[in-house]
Amino acid sequence: MKPICSLALRLRPTLALALAFALATALLAGSAFGADKKSDTKKPASKNGPGWKKVLPQTPPGFTCTTNLVAAYPEHDAELVIYAPQTPGLFPCVLDIHGGGWTARQVESDKPMMERLAARGFVTALVSYRLAQEAKYPAAIYDCKAALRWLRANATKFKIDPERIGCMGGSAGGHLSGLVGMTSGLPEFDGPGGNEKFSSRVQACIIMAATQDLVAANQGQASTNAVMFFGGSFAERPEIYKQASPIAHVRAGVPPTIFIEGEKDTLKIGRAEMMEKLRALGIETAVHTLKDAPHPFWMSQPWCDETVEIAAAFFKRHLGEPKR
Repeated sequence: MKPICSLALRLRPTLALALAFALATALLAGSAFGADKKSDTKKPASKNGPGWKKVLPQTPPGFTCTTNLVAAYPEHDAELVIYAPQTPGLFPCVLDIHGGGWTARQVESDKPMMERLAARGFVTALVSYRLAQEAKYPAAIYDCKAALRWLRANATKFKIDPERIGCMGGSAGGHLSGLVGMTSGLPEFDGPGGNEKFSSRVQACIIMAATQDLVAANQGQASTNAVMFFGGSFAERPEIYKQASPIAHVRAGVPPTIFIEGEKDTLKIGRAEMMEKLRALGIETAVHTLKDAPHPFWMSQPWCDETVEIAAAFFKRHLGEPKR
């Protein structure tokens, strides 16, 4: 059976234009939290490491790709792209939350990573959430939580084990992945989006190249993306910046959480301190630094494959293998 990718809900830009825009924005997105970032869209080969090799989506053999409506809003419908195996069984599931400085939709750019992860024994899903220019925080985290509830509500259809779901994301998506993980079990972060009787908990979390303390990152400065996302600067909305910081919600019972970062990327504020908090509670955590890797490393080779290997090992340890 040939792989299928059904995009039935709306017409989208051509793939080439979408990928070009997504990559350019991703390279700028490192400044979304206040850090400076180079804006080159290609990395030439040099003594510092291999050149940039953009990876394009291709549904793996034996999988069906569909786009599914989670919740309809006037500004943007929250959706899930799902890679489901055609073979029978019950599979662990991983939700990807894309980056783009909270202002660019980069689902297409994350597809290659999630396709490779699916081929290692998972149902994988990518959430298209409302961006800063469409709806202010907490709309994005509400959409991510709604996506998790939707996956559980439709678990049978997609062969998902509802007790074994994890999340991952990079850059702005890493911030949201961390927030999803650290607020698991806190109902005030669920918000609207339907399927309220289902849980939005995750059993494992990966954070890639993302600031985790938005208070420390934004005191004394005004990041344009953060101001757009939160509806004001830190000086104007300090409680919102604290509420949206994953580090503020670390507590007993949050899932095992690891970090993946690029050697050539900028410092991610709050990551080390968050790891200290997790370790103090006896919660598994680690940081994996990819040699020569820039921001966003997971979209390019050789780092896409390296990221998938780390993610697959971590999720298999905590979510397990398919049950056939």
